[in-house]
Amino acid sequence: MSAINHFRQLSSRQFNTFTASFLGWTLDSFDYFLLIFCIPAIAAEFNVRKSEVMTAVLLTQLLRPVGALLFGWLADRYGRKPVLMFNILTFSAIEIASAYAPSLHSFLWLRACFGIAMGGIWGVGAALVFETLPTEGRGTFSGILQEGYAVGQIFAAGIFGWLFTTLHWRGLFLFGAAPLLLIPYIAVFVGESPLWLSGIQSRAEWRKVPFTLPNLLRKFHYMLSFAPTFLFLILLMTLFMSFSHGTQDVYPTFLQSEVKFSPALVGRIGILYGFGSILGGFVFGSLSEKWGRKRAIFTAALLAIPVIPLYAYGHSVWAIALGSFLTFFMVQGAWGVIPAYLTELTPAPMRATAPGLAYQIGGLITAWNVVIQARAAEHFGSYRGVLAVTVTVVAIALAIVILFGRESKGTELLAE
Repeated sequence: MSAINHFRQLSSRQFNTFTASFLGWTLDSFDYFLLIFCIPAIAAEFNVRKSEVMTAVLLTQLLRPVGALLFGWLADRYGRKPVLMFNILTFSAIEIASAYAPSLHSFLWLRACFGIAMGGIWGVGAALVFETLPTEGRGTFSGILQEGYAVGQIFAAGIFGWLFTTLHWRGLFLFGAAPLLLIPYIAVFVGESPLWLSGIQSRAEWRKVPFTLPNLLRKFHYMLSFAPTFLFLILLMTLFMSFSHGTQDVYPTFLQSEVKFSPALVGRIGILYGFGSILGGFVFGSLSEKWGRKRAIFTAALLAIPVIPLYAYGHSVWAIALGSFLTFFMVQGAWGVIPAYLTELTPAPMRATAPGLAYQIGGLITAWNVVIQARAAEHFGSYRGVLAVTVTVVAIALAIVILFGRESKGTELLAE
């Protein structure tokens, strides 16, 4: 069944839920990528090295698991919808405040807080979507939902290329207010997760269970039974985070500082490879409905390796544009399977917390990647080799690890 037919089968509430979660992830990504594109300008204003500004990216990554745990716990307890709205309000306010940071020190503190807010949005949104949408077509929905991240990157690249010379980085950060417009839409048109609502009584009964040793042991056994899967998810997301952030976070800086492209050209290339990301997520997300989740991820990861000569070593605008498009097609193609895969592997009582927490712990473990890449490039005098090694090592490791995972295509999501 085509993606159009999958969407035609959705009720208006289901479609609005998907749209809201997609846009929430898009606008969160937009706020994140504004920093990625503006690193050279921020370094110049504060008179510091680019690697020092990239510490802001590091802090965002380090604090994202805190947000995943905090907002995920709130969503499991109080509902997906109100927590999603509060989460969007939080990261929007912090993005606006970042525009007025008087020093690098205060800017870094704000980006750390942004990391907490950013950490919550993916897990809460994914739980709301996949508990609301039908099982059929879940891989396609997953591929499109995940690429809200790429759409946010396209918006950031477009705004950067179009308005940077006029507004500079501080003016661009004021666009961080845009996600606030999504809150009224969610309040009016989006319903609460039906699975969460159907589980209210069982959760209430669960919390009323007397605090005795046998009952405590039963609860502990329940959590312990999920532990191996959770550890696998953490390992998987560590590699996925290395795959995406290792290819994207220093790339605009590489294009500006080493290849000497103008901000406008970097913005256009960013838009191009953003569309590559979207197309890849859609293609491999849909293929996962036929092939299974594991095979789709395995294939996309390994196909990124042959593109390295264009992506990292291209010397013309067209070579780099094509290389970046194909690389992000594969990287985000693998990523497109992840929202469905993590949701399908997680039981209902932890569905807003565990996938998002594993997702963000992976980011925590790999948080130093961007700083290490920047310092390695400064040491060796080039980003090219750093990018090539990153893609090769991570793609192979990811392909190996996914072979040990459990296939989950077609899994029915239960209320409790």
